[in-house]
Order: sequence, then C-alpha cells, then structure tokens
Amino acid sequence: MHLRNAVMPRISQHKKESSFNLRIDPKLKTAFTQATEAEDKPAAQVIRDLMWAYVRRRERENFERDAHRQSREAAIRARDPRTDEYAVMRELEAGLADETFWKDDPS
Repeated sequence: MHLRNAVMPRISQHKKESSFNLRIDPKLKTAFTQATEAEDKPAAQVIRDLMWAYVRRRERENFERDAHRQSREAAIRARDPRTDEYAVMRELEAGLADETFWKDDPS
C-alpha cells in the first residue's frame, strides 16, 4: 500500500462547520456589510452572534414561561388545605403576623 493512496482519518477535535445559505435583499446585504466593515468585524461572526442571541432569548422565554406555569400551580396548591404548600403558607402568615418578626433587635 502506498501512502499517497491511503485515506487518513480526520483527527480534529472541532466539528466541521456547516454552511447556512439564505436569500436577502441586496440593499440589506449592502447595509449590513457596510456596518460590519465600519466596526471591523467579519459579517459571518456578527451573524453567528445574532443567531446565538436568538437561541438564548428563546431559551430564556421558555424558562420564564415554565417558571410562570410552576408559580401558578404552586399558588393553586397553596390554597388547597390538603397540600404541604397550604401548611407552609399558613406558617409563613403566622410568622409575619408576629410583631417580634419585624423588630430589628432580636432580644
């Protein structure tokens, strides 16, 4: 076997990047290119940054939506006398109603 005919396996730790083709208005492309050049930033890097910002925003929105749902569910359970949440809320209310709770001096 000759070495020039051997196929060498790819030994890179980085995954191969893929391309993302899109059609855009020529005026937008020109304006975007001018803006990135004015900041001395590669247009492709700015687009990647925008994509990551979009992904993070969606993740945050999903997290907030889930947190809101969980909060509503906890509020419903806090009104049900058969739940632990109800008991905890009554303990908190009793503690907050106690005047000693609001004093700065613990003695």
